[in-house]
Amino acid sequence: MSKEIVKWIWQHPQYPKFNYDKSQMIELINQIDYHRGILDGISKVYSQDDILKIEIDTLTDEAINTSLIEGEVFKRESVRSSFRKKLDKDFDARGDKYSTAATDSLVEILLDCSMNKEPLRIERLHGWHNCLFENSYTRLRKINIATFREHDDMEVISGAIGFEKVHYKAIPVSNMHEDIDNFLHYCNNSDENIYIKSAIAHLWFVSIHPYDDGNGRISRAITDFILSKNRSNTQFKLYSISTAINNDRKGYYDILDKTTNLFLNKNFDITPWILWQLNILKNAMINGLKNIEYLIQKTKFWDKHRIYSLNERQIKVLNRVLDMGTENFEGGISTKKYISLTKVSKATAIRDISELVIYGCIIQVDGTSGRNIRYTINLE
Repeated sequence: MSKEIVKWIWQHPQYPKFNYDKSQMIELINQIDYHRGILDGISKVYSQDDILKIEIDTLTDEAINTSLIEGEVFKRESVRSSFRKKLDKDFDARGDKYSTAATDSLVEILLDCSMNKEPLRIERLHGWHNCLFENSYTRLRKINIATFREHDDMEVISGAIGFEKVHYKAIPVSNMHEDIDNFLHYCNNSDENIYIKSAIAHLWFVSIHPYDDGNGRISRAITDFILSKNRSNTQFKLYSISTAINNDRKGYYDILDKTTNLFLNKNFDITPWILWQLNILKNAMINGLKNIEYLIQKTKFWDKHRIYSLNERQIKVLNRVLDMGTENFEGGISTKKYISLTKVSKATAIRDISELVIYGCIIQVDGTSGRNIRYTINLE
């Protein structure tokens, strides 16, 4: 009888007592604490209305990107409307035409993992899972919803038919329920540093892979749940971890492969995984600070220029540039681009642009003139 090949992280005799070198993480943790301190101070500087806009935009980014990582696409206006229904007292929910049942359900998960400080229980995980799936099928395959998988052949596979690659094989059902109990006890009771704890919980949950589908999204919700422990019940994080992960999606899957495969991780050492996630968290906070600065600039821009009777075309172009960021709107605003965005005649485009210059909404880019003249948003 052939000996069983020991390949996966849960097959290691020490599992789930993970090995990691905390001394390698001290500098990163100090940097994260520094950035978090700045983010925590934001609410004391800006108005509640500004903070609400920032929170809704950040949560919208989180919802869209945690889904994009798994290949599921949601429209931004749908997700944003679902959040506004829950958080914005001035939002006209009856007149809402963008939110969907799917985005409403996704929003429920993200609000619960951020605001609900009750201990993490199996029933809560099942509730999140129920919100992810409106029916019992993913493509052609029927799945269990709001209950753990009932089969051992749970594998993470990629590649074309006939050329499949098995990236991971999950723990057998016979061991899964005890592992889940240990996992929940860790999430609710461990006094490990909260950033390290969130990284371990993320890895541990995807290692268990208890659901037929949706394990990645729930693992990221668990990360947010743990990180929410250092915030009040009414405060949301002003950064999006899933956005930072999605920006390095290949790195995300590569580090998971290298950590959960004992052929690649012979020492059962999860230090590289924790360091990767700590860097992701730091980058998320840095980008969160940049987004806050940008959102505040955008708010101030419209506060300054709302006195002018801008037409729908002008507002559309300005919002397009502001949403992308002036540094990302390559080449600046030109007559040709204005025509492309608004589908108007050249004469109308020239007139609209001239008005925007007069109102001070846009200014000429230095060094451009004549047929090559370009404009940029005036944020001063």
